[in-house]
Amino acid sequence: MTHTRIMLFHPDLTRSTANAALAEAAWGMPGIKIIDMYGRYGRSGIDTDREVRELLAADRLVLQFPVHWYAPPALLQDWQAAVLTRMFYINAEAEGRWLEGKPLLVAATAGNMPSAYCASGQNGFALETLLQPLQATARRCRLRWAAPFLLYEANRLKPAGLERASRDYRRHLRHWIDETAPLQLTAAE
Repeated sequence: MTHTRIMLFHPDLTRSTANAALAEAAWGMPGIKIIDMYGRYGRSGIDTDREVRELLAADRLVLQFPVHWYAPPALLQDWQAAVLTRMFYINAEAEGRWLEGKPLLVAATAGNMPSAYCASGQNGFALETLLQPLQATARRCRLRWAAPFLLYEANRLKPAGLERASRDYRRHLRHWIDETAPLQLTAAE
């Protein structure tokens, strides 16, 4: 069975509705492991040895987070600086090259409505545009970027909306996992 690692970067998951619902929807799906990164590290240092081991053991990666002030949470930035710098600048041959080619999916939630995320909207930029630094990181690390899963008005969703978002996330994950399934070689090959 393949292994999908969802790294959930929510600064206070106990106060979350949307990210908690999305994580709950993914929980129990075959081959998925969810890591609450703030629960694991909080404000303490990142265990780069552990992170590198877990990244290399995964077949595909998901970064799930709420967008705050047009960017991912601070811990995701810290994680990239610690883990990816080590893997791709310090130990590129021993670690980074073994991560190359793995699929990466971003699952981001935003509090505003979709129309706020355009040139004429309140935020002035599409949410996909605001995520381009992560896409550039994926490109630099030679990860296979997938179209992100985006959830708008996340803090305003009522139970029926959260249920619909959860079903959509599960469906999106299932489709993405099927699309990115590693090639299975037969004995004759």
